[in-house]
Amino acid sequence: MTDESSRPGTEPRGKAPQSRDEEVHRLHRWEASPVADRRGRDIRRHTDVSTSAALDIPTRPDPAAPLTSVAQSGATGRATTSGPGRAVRRRRRGWGNKLLGAVGVAGFLLTWELLPLTGLVNPRFMPPASEAIGGMITNFGLTDFWVAIYDTMRAWALGMFIAVVLATVLGFVIGSSTFLRRFTNSTIEFMRPVPSVALIPLAVLLFGVGIESSLMLIVYACFWQVLIQVLYGVADVDSVAMNTARSYGLGPFARMRHVTFPTALPYVVTGIRLAAAVALILAVTAQLIIGTPGLGAEISRAQSGGNYVSMYALVLATGLLGVLINLGMRMIERKVLSWHSSVRTEVAA
Repeated sequence: MTDESSRPGTEPRGKAPQSRDEEVHRLHRWEASPVADRRGRDIRRHTDVSTSAALDIPTRPDPAAPLTSVAQSGATGRATTSGPGRAVRRRRRGWGNKLLGAVGVAGFLLTWELLPLTGLVNPRFMPPASEAIGGMITNFGLTDFWVAIYDTMRAWALGMFIAVVLATVLGFVIGSSTFLRRFTNSTIEFMRPVPSVALIPLAVLLFGVGIESSLMLIVYACFWQVLIQVLYGVADVDSVAMNTARSYGLGPFARMRHVTFPTALPYVVTGIRLAAAVALILAVTAQLIIGTPGLGAEISRAQSGGNYVSMYALVLATGLLGVLINLGMRMIERKVLSWHSSVRTEVAA
């Protein structure tokens, strides 16, 4: 004879019968309880046969329970939910990082302000930060200042464009061929470490003090930044995906477009972002040493004339320009790579 207590839907003897809704409600409350409260407990102590059978039926969770359930806690017992609580914590961490950055900048400016006032440095050669900031604000109303900004940004943009186009094209061509990678490896490793500043005498001999000298230095420095990243990106292409594309009859250009380019795009964008900062450094350096029109030439002119407040004001303006360029490149990177996991993680954090 079959024991009636073992039949599904029957209540064990000695227990008061409970409705299915009450049991489901109690289970959801138990699932939503803190992990520390239920750690070491056996779920069998809180369930009976009828309740276990009811777990396979979709139920409506308790509206008052938190978003984290037993299934979401995982094997480690830690919550893995990405609900409103986690989003709020991420926003708080983001604001905390920005606040720390602002405190760092304020601390730097305060140190700069105190050094000349306390006599640790000569105020003539290093004026307080307040004077330099005031000089930078005054420069915003001068036409010559904006002309220098234009000359610097023109050299930066032209050099970046030439370097990115050349490096991207050559990177995909070289990276797609095993023979070309081996053939050019020694040449790349030999020429890449050569500092661009060492080419200043050659640039002056070839192009004089015109913008062409600045472009030569910028293109040389940025070219390697982008080329190396493109080569890494092409080498990172999954061989299984490439063989699958071949089996479907995709030609070389189709494989380049649909397989190689999406894989290498994050590397390309990273190389462009790194090259943007290097291009600004080389543009200002070329103007400072060669005398090409721009912010670097204005800094050199202010230093030669003994106008140190104006010199530091121009240095601050150059730093602010670099920050704006970096923010702009970061924004472009997030837009272009919005589908990539690294950008999604960075935005979520």
